[in-house]
Amino acid sequence: MYLRFALASTLLFGAVLSSFAQTPAPGATELASRPPMGWNSWDAYGLTITEPQFRDNVSILAKTLKPFGWQYAVIDEGWFLKNPKDLKSPEKVVYELDAYGRYNPVPERFPSAMIDGKNQGFRALGDYVHAQGLKFGIHIVRGIPRESVSRNMPVANSRFHAQDVADTTDPCPWDPTNWGVRDTPAGQAWYDSLLAQYAGWGVDFIKVDCISDHPYKPTEIRMIHKAILKTGRPIVLSLSPGPTSPGIAQELLPYAQMWRISDDIWDYWKNVRHAPRSLHDQFELAAAWSPYAHAGQWPDADMLPLGYLDPEPGDGEARQTRLTQSEQRMMITLWAIMRSPLIVGANLTRLDEWTVSLLTNRDVLNVNQYAHDQRQVAREGNTVAWTAAGKNGVRYLALFNLNDRDKTISRTYAFYNLPSETYSSRELWSNEDRERSSSINLTLAPHSCVLLELKP
Repeated sequence: MYLRFALASTLLFGAVLSSFAQTPAPGATELASRPPMGWNSWDAYGLTITEPQFRDNVSILAKTLKPFGWQYAVIDEGWFLKNPKDLKSPEKVVYELDAYGRYNPVPERFPSAMIDGKNQGFRALGDYVHAQGLKFGIHIVRGIPRESVSRNMPVANSRFHAQDVADTTDPCPWDPTNWGVRDTPAGQAWYDSLLAQYAGWGVDFIKVDCISDHPYKPTEIRMIHKAILKTGRPIVLSLSPGPTSPGIAQELLPYAQMWRISDDIWDYWKNVRHAPRSLHDQFELAAAWSPYAHAGQWPDADMLPLGYLDPEPGDGEARQTRLTQSEQRMMITLWAIMRSPLIVGANLTRLDEWTVSLLTNRDVLNVNQYAHDQRQVAREGNTVAWTAAGKNGVRYLALFNLNDRDKTISRTYAFYNLPSETYSSRELWSNEDRERSSSINLTLAPHSCVLLELKP
């Protein structure tokens, strides 16, 4: 038996979300008018990224992917750790801090930080990224460094010190670097100093972790948002990890441009463990959150673990992605039609022709960037259908076979609630034209999909 507009549980979830819909914060739609597209270091380098590695990836990003809309280059967690591989033994870790208790990049890993004998942070590296016509991003964990608190270091441009700021009863459960921040003038002064530092580095994108789930910290989200506004610099705020709860939507949406809808996703079709998430798992959450994808507000299905993940991936050993080519295409198709941000995790210096073809299909990327009214319109067991609207009456229809065997689909376009009785169509991955028809008749291989552009 089929269920249009998704499963009953997904309908209920989506209804809860819709009841909390809000207008984006002022300026948010201009800041992220389309889903952000870029590269993040975590999937290939984990905690260990260095400046030469980052620059090499930025060079490929600018040359190969930028012409297709990819624009953010993001350094993920650990850039302030002198010995990042010891993070699981916190007593061994050595941090790079400035005079005001804020993290700085480690000069041994990021040599351009040192200017005239002083650590100037990521200013020079930000300038390099901008010179390539790209935008620069970093990852942080919410809060204040524990080392800064133990040394009670002063907070820049304020009368406060770190011990006025820190809530030492509020650690991040899975990260040993920081304490939480109090909802006080001292806490706001801390985040003001932090965002002023990042704005001075030319940061355009900040991914804040341990803040949107396990635990959810609404006061710190609001403080960070306020601090960003004070800088006067347009900085995209991305919140992590997931799964974000629908119950917090009313509080969350005015402050961030991206928020994770799930735990970390990695290159699994299915995963018997609770975490990390798998591609198969992501369909129900995507359907529930898709109504929220519009200018300035982008439910984030997480990074794309495609291509070669090396030398130090954030999960597992160095490897070519575990996903088959059909599963990789399915991942891009789902992310595109749900209008998730597209943040690729591959080591870009080892891109192969197949991965490039996935990341540079302009027609598919245009669905992600410019379509609207995206939704899951049917789910019949493990056969899933999505539609979206384009310009001049164009519609998009994505059909996914989540089964482990071939699936034949024979349906009228009316079944998918499309407004026209007949369409001519083109499959956007193969660029194959199809004759005008009132129905779709095809057989999908296991774990595969099609994405059709339909013209009335």
